[in-house]
Amino acid sequence: MPRAALLSIHARVKGTKPTTWEDPSLVQVWGPRYSAYVVAARDVAIFTLGRLPDEPKGRAATEELAARLHAHLAGRKMTYGEAGRGLGVIPNSLRYAARTATVLIRWDGARLPTVWTVSRPEIDPRDARLELARRYLHVFGPATHAAFAKWAGISTQEGSSAFDALRGSLIGVRTPVGDGWILARDEPTFRAARTRPAQARLLPSGDTYFLLHGRDRELLVPNSARRRLLWTPRVWPGALLVGGEIVGTWRRSHETVTIETWRRLSRAERDAVDAEAESLPLPGVQGRIVTRWD
Repeated sequence: MPRAALLSIHARVKGTKPTTWEDPSLVQVWGPRYSAYVVAARDVAIFTLGRLPDEPKGRAATEELAARLHAHLAGRKMTYGEAGRGLGVIPNSLRYAARTATVLIRWDGARLPTVWTVSRPEIDPRDARLELARRYLHVFGPATHAAFAKWAGISTQEGSSAFDALRGSLIGVRTPVGDGWILARDEPTFRAARTRPAQARLLPSGDTYFLLHGRDRELLVPNSARRRLLWTPRVWPGALLVGGEIVGTWRRSHETVTIETWRRLSRAERDAVDAEAESLPLPGVQGRIVTRWD
């Protein structure tokens, strides 16, 4: 979500400000699994058109909905609730039209998203999907086509076809939780010596670092009890990263950041977490951010 995207950027980019997520180089779309994503404006087609169904009936329905929405808006912007009612459809169904790469949104996480339409990028849906698969493998690999399909919200067959098309640029690898694939061009990175991690990072709910499913979660958090604390049945908490390892969770309410740790932290580690919390670029927050330890 937009506010989570801001904190994800902050965890990786120096100088992030409360307004960074609204930079013109970024846009919001209904991306993988129809969730709200902040992506680079130049990459809209990858995260949307790359998910357009291969199946003719599903593709035709998506294209028709997008065309109806474009005609109804006629260059206007409106909430997706208004747009849905104007078309006589359930507003949530407009998310399907986003797969044409012609629907953009703006959502601050509090009110209804605003929607409008743009021209369709000149890229073949198949090429967009292959690039989406490359992006997925670069960030989440080693991975399987089934895991890619689940993350992207496409069919298992579509995920398999994408991996088959990329097979010449992939390398099969073995992991403690099963076999998978990586991009051949990423092999040097996997073999490189580990660099020194940041002292502390507060990763927001749904951050890419731990947006994992199934047994892949075991690689990140081996302890099953702790996995249940991070990947909860409802809204996930944020992940507390110290020295490159997840050592707890966190949540925020206004100016208060509540930390729950899975092990005792040293004074230096606690100071690093406090400093990271104080640096969060939270829009609308007045005063100093306070850390509460549970």
